[in-house]
Amino acid sequence: MSDDATGRRPSIRDVARLAGVSHQTVSRVMNNHPSIRPGTRDRVQQVMTELQYRPNRAARALVTSRSQTIGILSSSSTEYGPASSIAAIEAAARSRGYWVSTANIEPREPESITDGIAHLMAQSVEGLVVIAPQVRVFRVLAAQHLDIPYVTLQSTGLDEQHALSVDQSAGARLATRHLISLGHRDIYHLAGPQDWIEAEARMRGFLEEMGANDIPTTAPILGDWTAEFGYYAGREMLRVPDFTAVFSSNDQMALGLMHAIRDEGLDVPRDISIVGFDDIPESAHFWPPLTTIRQDFPELGRRCVELLLGPEDGMEPLAGAILPELIVRGSTGPARR
Repeated sequence: MSDDATGRRPSIRDVARLAGVSHQTVSRVMNNHPSIRPGTRDRVQQVMTELQYRPNRAARALVTSRSQTIGILSSSSTEYGPASSIAAIEAAARSRGYWVSTANIEPREPESITDGIAHLMAQSVEGLVVIAPQVRVFRVLAAQHLDIPYVTLQSTGLDEQHALSVDQSAGARLATRHLISLGHRDIYHLAGPQDWIEAEARMRGFLEEMGANDIPTTAPILGDWTAEFGYYAGREMLRVPDFTAVFSSNDQMALGLMHAIRDEGLDVPRDISIVGFDDIPESAHFWPPLTTIRQDFPELGRRCVELLLGPEDGMEPLAGAILPELIVRGSTGPARR
């Protein structure tokens, strides 16, 4: 943005003066008002280009009640799934001319949730995305009575009118069904933290698929998403190696589990097959490469922004959960006899 001789940035009144119009006309040009004649629009836009004028977003929001900003309330932006969701929403928002502002919260502190919402609302966000895996966040959210459109990325059945998600339960059933199709019957589930919505949905999918095939199950092992826990759990599980396959609720725990299996002198998949969840970029380079469940984060971001801003080109928005995909690699094989 160019400055004049006094160091002052060009204003909307400078544009109006040089274009020979009122500042209200310049404002209408910036907001694509249909009443502006083409010749006037071209003249104003030419002056804006010459001055390298860019409207002040905060001031424009006060005048137009539009900030061109979407808010994201997140309680776990460092985990792969939430981080990928945020990146996908940012990309989809930018394609529509919007920016994204993210507020990270501590879900165990209700005041942190309300403070995060207040912080975003103070920026006049036009829509809100909630990426928080804990049920307690949605209980606080329900009491806020928001007057802007919002979307919650969750699959609990809470607030279904605003919910959007990848079908976590369906992904878990795909993973479990794959192991069963290879002849495995002694299958363990290494689950995520108990208070995470995604972990609960994946556990439910595992148990449903095992039950549908009349295969008895042992209690899932509750983890914390880390490779360190996967390694620790694997060492404990291998004290009594009464299983031939494990469905891990995410790829990082699967990595630690594979490490533990190798430390015991066993082989993946000859002795034990492993399926992960998420398809993190590194999973194709584990040894062996990890069979896992892929989530379509770009599609999730596109639908999320579509629900907030409305579909482009007058198309009807796509409804329903997004189905994940099974990616078969080298970490699964037939059950040993």
